Amino acid sequence: MSSRVLTSVAWPYANGPRHIGHVSGFGVPSDVFSRYMRMSGHDVLMVSGTDEHGTPISVQAEAEGMTARELADKYNGVITKDLQGLGLSYDLFTRTTTRNHYRVVQDLFTALFKNGYVVPKKAMGAISPSTGRTLPDRYIEGTCPICGYDSARGDQCDNCGNQLDPIDLINPRSKINGETPKFVETEHFFLDLPSLAGAMEKWLGTKTEWRPNVLRFSHNLLADLKPRAITRDLDWGVPVPLDGWRDQPMKRIYVWFDAVIGYLSASIEWAQRIGDPDAWKQWWLDPDAKGYYFMGKDNIVFHSVIWPAILLGQNGEGDLGGQVGPFGKLNLPDEVVSSEFLTMSGSKFSTSRGQVIYVGDFLRDFGPDALRYFIAVAGPENQDTDFTWSEFVRRTNFELANEWGNLVNRSVSMAHKQVGAVPEANDQRDVDHELLSLSRNAFSRVGKLLQRSRFKQAMGEAMKVVSAANAYISNTEPWKLKDQPERRDTVLHTALQVVSDANTLLTPFLPHAAQKVHEAIGRDGVWAAQPEIRTVSEADGPDYPVLMGDYAGEQARWESTPITPGTPLTKPTPLFPKLDESLGETGPDWAKLD
Repeated sequence: MSSRVLTSVAWPYANGPRHIGHVSGFGVPSDVFSRYMRMSGHDVLMVSGTDEHGTPISVQAEAEGMTARELADKYNGVITKDLQGLGLSYDLFTRTTTRNHYRVVQDLFTALFKNGYVVPKKAMGAISPSTGRTLPDRYIEGTCPICGYDSARGDQCDNCGNQLDPIDLINPRSKINGETPKFVETEHFFLDLPSLAGAMEKWLGTKTEWRPNVLRFSHNLLADLKPRAITRDLDWGVPVPLDGWRDQPMKRIYVWFDAVIGYLSASIEWAQRIGDPDAWKQWWLDPDAKGYYFMGKDNIVFHSVIWPAILLGQNGEGDLGGQVGPFGKLNLPDEVVSSEFLTMSGSKFSTSRGQVIYVGDFLRDFGPDALRYFIAVAGPENQDTDFTWSEFVRRTNFELANEWGNLVNRSVSMAHKQVGAVPEANDQRDVDHELLSLSRNAFSRVGKLLQRSRFKQAMGEAMKVVSAANAYISNTEPWKLKDQPERRDTVLHTALQVVSDANTLLTPFLPHAAQKVHEAIGRDGVWAAQPEIRTVSEADGPDYPVLMGDYAGEQARWESTPITPGTPLTKPTPLFPKLDESLGETGPDWAKLD
């Protein structure tokens, strides 16, 4: 019996379009994983949405001369379109400004409050002297008081991994305008992380198979946990659901707390939208279901520490005990899959510095699969990786076009020209059996790697099949076998079978091309389903776009599917057009570089 798999994907922030550095962390890896899991027979629920609350939204809205809601609407639409174009197969990609999300966040907050894990406390909050607006922790930088790193953030130091408060920083400064923040006393609610540390340490101790960078970072954080504020003095966010607080115009639940709860709220919304309101429980309450969380490394703390703490508190499993909350005993993450940073010239992508390649621009000129391939084979899976146009052009031309695209084109073209259909295989020899065996055995090797989110190795193993098939055609030379039609047909049949197998192996990585190959070898119907943008609404709320899809109806399965002799073939078109070599020197005209 197949297991249920929850794929929880980090929520892109809706204060602007997303760049390729973003989708290399949360987007493509999560989709490769989810597509493989569906092909393997698992019931997958892949959820996320745009993160739309907090000061950064308000700041950007002011800069663009619109309200926070208008800005969130604008970039929710842009991001949804880009992710749909990239082929990310969400069961639901929604947003955090829905009434459903507000209800779920407030119910979780209340459950934690009743169990004693959310407590009121006075603290010093950072205020912008020029605007009077609250500065979120991540919008304050300074020198770490522990290790001396000069670009520590107000919530944590990325160099030593320690949790910080903005007031702890040496020479703090606002990332918005560079001014020194003013600290004033204010009352807020805090998540009592120390009372949950023991339960978290016990849980984290069972996660020995996680990526080493995630484990090291998480254990470092557990060593010095402090209560963490989950409300802020601002007017854009989820209201605090307690008497004396809910009507205060400048008290809202902080964005980092509400965003991670989106995984649960999106699952609940999905269940409502498919007409089965309790369906979400199969992924959240069944102990046999597995939950995988995908994000960039700057989000590790929220997924390996903060979100598990919230879940443990709701479940009543911390030092203070408590009752199981209104959602039942919720499952904690089974794995946190974090990528490192995709950089340019050794630096993080930065919209403010003009060092950025937006997803929409990239898709318009190069399509989705070239980007998906680059992220899979050269992305920041285990270490920061530099994006260069020269490397992108090289991999597209020599690996996608010359290796995979050429294999498909030459195999289908020769079979079409010589036979007009998939040929029979009546003269099989050892060399044919060896290639077919290599191809069939790859399913196990590649599958095991994808299960463990080892995407680079998985792609490498799949491409070994492609290389072996190209070598097979070159060595058997079917174009010289006109006087041996049975042998020629057997070679072409073998090549087409391996094209079919390789296409299956590459489907999670290259779903758009996979559909084209499916059709090129004479098959019809939907092989790799794509997400759809649907306009939805909720009671007393505005319409908004979401991503959903009919993935259960796709034909893709993780197995070798025999090709059928006699299936008509037509002349193929190039799968991956080669790029102009000069593009590798400068990139396209629209590329914004320092």
